[in-house]
Amino acid sequence: MKAIMLMFDTLNRRMLEPYGCGWTITPNFQRLAEHSITFDTCYGGSLPCMPARRELHTGRYNFLHRAWGPIEPFDDSMPEMLSENGVYTHMISDHQHYWEDGGATYHHRYNSWEIVRGQEGDCWKGQVSEPVVPEHLGRSWRQDLVNRQYFTREEHQPLAQVFDLGMEFIEKNKDQDNWFLHWECFDPHEPFFTQDKYKKLYEKSYEGPIFDWPEYQEVTETAAEVEHARNQYAALLTMCDTYLGKFLDYMDEQDLWKDTMLIVNTDHGFLLGEHDLWAKSAHPWYDETVHIPLFIWDPRSGIKNEHRSSLVQGIDIPVTLLHYFGLQETEDMQGHDLEQVIREDQPVRQYALFGMHGAQVNVTDGNYVYMRDPMPGNGPLFNYTQMPTHMRSLFSVEEMRTAELMPGFSFTKGTPLMKINAMEDTSGDTTMKSSLGTVLYDLKQDPYQMHPIRDEEKEAELQAAMIALMKENDAPSEQYERLGFNTLA
Repeated sequence: MKAIMLMFDTLNRRMLEPYGCGWTITPNFQRLAEHSITFDTCYGGSLPCMPARRELHTGRYNFLHRAWGPIEPFDDSMPEMLSENGVYTHMISDHQHYWEDGGATYHHRYNSWEIVRGQEGDCWKGQVSEPVVPEHLGRSWRQDLVNRQYFTREEHQPLAQVFDLGMEFIEKNKDQDNWFLHWECFDPHEPFFTQDKYKKLYEKSYEGPIFDWPEYQEVTETAAEVEHARNQYAALLTMCDTYLGKFLDYMDEQDLWKDTMLIVNTDHGFLLGEHDLWAKSAHPWYDETVHIPLFIWDPRSGIKNEHRSSLVQGIDIPVTLLHYFGLQETEDMQGHDLEQVIREDQPVRQYALFGMHGAQVNVTDGNYVYMRDPMPGNGPLFNYTQMPTHMRSLFSVEEMRTAELMPGFSFTKGTPLMKINAMEDTSGDTTMKSSLGTVLYDLKQDPYQMHPIRDEEKEAELQAAMIALMKENDAPSEQYERLGFNTLA
């Protein structure tokens, strides 16, 4: 048996044809939907990028215990478990966060791995002289503008290289058995840089300043600039769709559908001006960012071109893959095998928890979403870890001076952890920059979350569900205090 997980970062569900979008050009995502199960109610869990990827290894929420960080020594890693049980695992990615301090333990969990350099602010090509950075962009653009000088043709772009490497691996190993390919594209994550032939599909002329990398903040740009950014995202999305089509052609030509599971997924979406906001992380996790697309082809059932409404999450993917290869999940994994959801839409959960360390904690039943604000001061708040790294740095000396050893949690296998004060604005990993207050939305009546509702009975139900899921996750005691639950829990 074989399995491929093809991941696109920042893939907006509402921008894809299979989910009803009528203006983006994504015929190959539609073609994928016609040869797979489309999940209509899939939600992220731990957010954003690396916390979501830790879930794909461990099958459990991690955002209540620490911010962005690596695989911990006590973590159960799905690809490592496969490797230890005779399934060859290979990873291909241009997601530069894997090669930074806060992600550096992920790729070594595979038998082999390949990287493609140059995305976003990847510290790739060296240039001592200062590139011309337009004043309105800011210094964060420096490295990206250096890197872009080397992407003059489509085949130079990391997306094209990632697909070339993936196709090379599949071609070499298509006649072998027992392998898992984790094939991951950073695109269509910002910056929305692509070639002119894709841009011209959406925009014939634009005379404003360069703008394909929105800051994580409120919209201050003109309507024309907002439309331009959306068009830039759409252009990059269509490039992703084009390469997806080349892969689907190969699946057809080689008839790999007969014995190869295919999962196409993402970590989160992106706000493109909705709610007058850009991006993610600095805002509440609205449906545009956390209600995500998921497609699965399971050759055991052979069911395709159907939708499933059951509530699922990213933590279900590693459990599904382990079962597919005949292995059992560990006792610390919280996800569920999706085989019966695929076969007959059999539910695996009633509620789903999601959030980002230090921000709101949220719960949904797929029809309503309850977004719980922390108490004033947003504390107490700690990082619990054996690996004190942020996204691009080690924990600071000031942070480490607050560290104390604690016995650990139910999932740390009897090992102690450092309990470190989550200092404000030390790294960008922990954030509570924007808030609505505690709110409840009816997603069926108000899918764009424009009008919070008052429903004491539903709020009480979702509060209880949130507390139950936090207890199941063995959340630190101060999280209940931080959320004002200490009298309810």
